[in-house]
Amino acid sequence: MSEPEKTDLMYKIALLGDPATGKTSLIDQYIHHKFNEQYNASLGVNILIKDIEVKEKNLKVKLIIWDIAGQERYELSRRMFFQGCSGALFVYDLTRPSTLESVESKWYPDLITYGKENASFLLIGNKSDLEGSRGITTKEGKTVAEKIKARDFIETSAKSGDNVEKAFSNLLTGVLSKINR
Repeated sequence: MSEPEKTDLMYKIALLGDPATGKTSLIDQYIHHKFNEQYNASLGVNILIKDIEVKEKNLKVKLIIWDIAGQERYELSRRMFFQGCSGALFVYDLTRPSTLESVESKWYPDLITYGKENASFLLIGNKSDLEGSRGITTKEGKTVAEKIKARDFIETSAKSGDNVEKAFSNLLTGVLSKINR
């Protein structure tokens, strides 16, 4: 019988944003390298796990990824999901300006209030494959990222996989940089 692999570190991260911004699709692309064309709203929270080997630091990291529902009806219960969160991807839909406004007015303040102190976070403009329907410029996204002091701003496409791995990798780097080893 083989021995289970040792995990050096474990981190809770969350994907935060309004409904239908592509949070679940980003996770599916990151973990399973697939995209589901059909939209199914998350109910409450979905929790997924990904084991990662960080070769340059000789670490085995377990990411506990919380896909937190964006619907208003989960507002009160959602706050408890932020506890112990070491990092977050704030996700907005590049075709819907209101979703970027929500990051600034709702999701960011909630993480700061209920999440772990000094959590690392990125701003993600998702659905870059819908260039013809874009409602938010890259410059507007970068401006909000600077305003909320995000570690980085990345435009992704959960459908094509563009920059998905980069977003999660950058978030993990940010989380790891905040620990003292």
